[in-house]
Amino acid sequence: MSDMNPALIAQTFDPAQLPADYFADPYPYFQALREHDPVHRCPDGGFYLTRHADCYQVYRDPTRFSSDKRQTFLPLFGADSLLYEHHTSSLVFNDPPLHTQVRRAFGNALSPRAVAAMAAPISRVIDELLDHIEDRVEFDLVTDFAAAIPIEVIGSLLRIPPAERGPLRRWSLAILGALEFQPNPQRLAEGNAAVAEFLAFLDDFVQRRQHSLSDDDNDLLARLIRWQSDGYQLRGKTLYHQIIFLLNAGHETTTNLISNGLLALLNQPDQLARLRHDPGLIDSTVEELLRFEAPIQLNNRLSLADTELGGVPIPAGVNITLAIAAANRDPAVFEQPDRLDICRQPNPHLSFGSGIHTCAGLHIARLEGKIAIARLLQ
Repeated sequence: MSDMNPALIAQTFDPAQLPADYFADPYPYFQALREHDPVHRCPDGGFYLTRHADCYQVYRDPTRFSSDKRQTFLPLFGADSLLYEHHTSSLVFNDPPLHTQVRRAFGNALSPRAVAAMAAPISRVIDELLDHIEDRVEFDLVTDFAAAIPIEVIGSLLRIPPAERGPLRRWSLAILGALEFQPNPQRLAEGNAAVAEFLAFLDDFVQRRQHSLSDDDNDLLARLIRWQSDGYQLRGKTLYHQIIFLLNAGHETTTNLISNGLLALLNQPDQLARLRHDPGLIDSTVEELLRFEAPIQLNNRLSLADTELGGVPIPAGVNITLAIAAANRDPAVFEQPDRLDICRQPNPHLSFGSGIHTCAGLHIARLEGKIAIARLLQ
């Protein structure tokens, strides 16, 4: 970080014009904001939150802070675009009642019991990836391992044949890439094309699964197809968009958890040695890695009414950015927050959110992280 006074850094912070060193290490900026301007008014009129308590309050109050992105995404994507259709249909960018119905479907398909049954197939996927890289002199931890896991795992859990999984990662990256701040026309075109191709693939694949579905099928897609509540079922594009969301959400979070988590352990050899000595610490290790390097650094909401956060008035209709990575290192909640401690207890990090929008796939993300990190370190 520059030699500027921390109070001045907080006062002049603009997330639309981030300094180059922010991307290498954002935590000094988060500390300056948290200490001097924790409910920061941005030049565009939105607010940037860095304290755990404020982020938690927003997460827990969906009546005043909305996840609905129709207003936000309209000027970005255009009402008639497939990117707009997808991102305003997916679970994460919706409020009740649609969110409630889709959440119930995911709750059934991704319950702790359902995910526990996925341990064996997830282990097989990870072991196969490790077999492919075992004899190499060197390999790319992200490309060859961390980024390959969620694609293969979700593909396996949906029973997409391996020969048909080739485009999944490309589609996922293109659709997520369109969510970048001020995406260029090429990224938007690639994102729209990816949604179109993904929908066409799913229309064919899901219909094939529906026609061949047996009573014994209990995989993730079978659960989503069979699920119904109060006469509501996931069908057609509604189902397809949730499958795309599931793949995209799992791709980014799991890849970041595994790759950044392993890097953090390598940079803290005492903690790595501790885990190697006692593999039973893998559960608390994954929780600490989720806190220490949040897989999703930022989240956001739209204020629905005049309110206040941390004593600061918040008008209706403004964007609220939740700096999850900053909240996860708030010294008011975490002792020595900048220290990696794989035995940290309690660990109330916000990496999976909180409230009605708590990550629907948190159980599978944790399981993937535990198996991948433990297997690689063996």
